[in-house]
Amino acid sequence: MAHPANTIRGEAPATALDAAELLHACALERTAVRIAGSGTKAWGYPGAEPALRLQTTALHAIVEHNEGDLTAVLQPGVALGELDDVLAAAGQMLALDPPLGAHGKATVGGVIAAADSGPLRHRYGAPRDLVLGVTVALSDGTVAHAGGKVIKNVAGYDLAKLFSGSFGTLGLIAEVAVRLHPRPRSQATATGTTDDPATLATAAGVLAHSSLELQSLDVRWRSSLGMVLARFGGVAAGDQAAAARRLLSRAGVQAAAVEDDEPLWEAQRAAQRSAEGGAVVRVSGRPSQLADACVAAQVAGGSLVGRAALGVSWIALPAAAPGELVTSIARVRKVLAPSPCVVLDAPAYVRTHLDPWDHPEDAALVLMRRVKARFDPTATCNPAIFVGGI
Repeated sequence: MAHPANTIRGEAPATALDAAELLHACALERTAVRIAGSGTKAWGYPGAEPALRLQTTALHAIVEHNEGDLTAVLQPGVALGELDDVLAAAGQMLALDPPLGAHGKATVGGVIAAADSGPLRHRYGAPRDLVLGVTVALSDGTVAHAGGKVIKNVAGYDLAKLFSGSFGTLGLIAEVAVRLHPRPRSQATATGTTDDPATLATAAGVLAHSSLELQSLDVRWRSSLGMVLARFGGVAAGDQAAAARRLLSRAGVQAAAVEDDEPLWEAQRAAQRSAEGGAVVRVSGRPSQLADACVAAQVAGGSLVGRAALGVSWIALPAAAPGELVTSIARVRKVLAPSPCVVLDAPAYVRTHLDPWDHPEDAALVLMRRVKARFDPTATCNPAIFVGGI
């Protein structure tokens, strides 16, 4: 392995051990490393470009696919688009459906490290809920393992959940064991439209608290018009969608059925990203704050998509001058305070002139700093991009 001082940008280790050795050498030389997947996201503080970019492109194998156990073992560079095609042949799926970027390039490791998700989160949970075990490469040169590849695993220290959403600041995710789910053979969607944010929130709440077995429950708000989207899967999908339409009608929205529903859901996923020169603000609030989030999007001249039953929304702001974007983001945060509003997509200028994480110095951040110091004491891995400058 080359000495870090002579390493050219763009190392792509082929094994977890190679990655750990590279990180350790960089730690000894105090050389910062940017761990990256396919480059579909540029989130957090922009910061200075580290001297070395460690890419997961050579770690792209589907190590195991255990069809009978509904599990798989994957390296971090596996593209989700390609993985979906492989699993579809077996009638299965990894229930992660965030925006995949051009040509489905988003990788397993990148999506887990960023805790990214899509409409399927309503039923199947966030990335951390789908990871059974993990292998990680650390900056002290070790390769650590936690969890397993069986659903009833009862391991002690849960590295899988700790590394999910860590933005690569603790080390490199070198391999993950994930749980899979049967792919629904048929799907059906019911929608409800209204021009009143309060009515939209009420209708979404009716479905969220119903006995219907929803696969996804989303909302969107754009140009003073809102929509509830309820998707069902399986042999009873049509009957469930019909029942949802009846509930939506009683809630005061204009209910309809969508036969070819995939474009509708693809648009939901795509709306979690911004156009070039724009910004996206992820809001983590309560489901009861949905109407306020719609109002905030409208006041700022943007649009909204979200998981209705989870209180998570993405407000996309159109392309504008950097100063105008900063003002629009501040306006959204003011309307929705104290709910955390994290800036995801945005030009580097915007992420430099305001705190993208919108996170105060509190006990949780103190704990996060301690975890960072424990796993990466030399601040080698993705330094200064995460909350609090971690």
